[in-house]
Amino acid sequence: MPTASADAASRDSDIAELLRAGHRERAFAELVQRYEGKIFRLCHTLLRERTQAQDAAQESLVRIWKSLDSYDGRASLSSWIYAITRNRCLTALERRRPMESLSDAGVETQIEALQAPAAQTTNDIAPLLRELVELLPERLRRTLLLYYFEERSLSEVALMLGCPEGTVKTQLFRARAALAEQLRRRGLDDPRHWLEAAS
Repeated sequence: MPTASADAASRDSDIAELLRAGHRERAFAELVQRYEGKIFRLCHTLLRERTQAQDAAQESLVRIWKSLDSYDGRASLSSWIYAITRNRCLTALERRRPMESLSDAGVETQIEALQAPAAQTTNDIAPLLRELVELLPERLRRTLLLYYFEERSLSEVALMLGCPEGTVKTQLFRARAALAEQLRRRGLDDPRHWLEAAS
């Protein structure tokens, strides 16, 4: 049975062939067409802010272009692209971290509002769920967003985040458990709430 990396390599064999033949610009044009949207979505999932995600995606594409001659095919092209993109996002997060503070009064107010038990109507459930997802620890939030909201497979999430599939499964389990606990505190753990909201 083919592995995720073998599937990825097969999918991008045309780009790899263009690179081997020395057609760098054509290879990059094909790469951009195939990966530009995926690069932006990964940046947005990691950075959570549209403008910063756009900047990181552009920086990633520039870095990919500059590094294209050094791509040696040892990793699949998609793994190589996601590694560059992930590194650009981590750099952006490091730059912005000193400016962020968990003691920010706005953040504390938001957390307190979500933690306070209150009656919720079924119409409030979808926005509430999104708010609870946003409050998850970063590593759990991004894994859950890629898997459920972006509808990526386990192997794709692992590839995009540069971690083993087992780690992705663990993070998904912890994210679901954290959300379930928050919903339980609000009395929304009864499946009937979700069936009513979906109907």
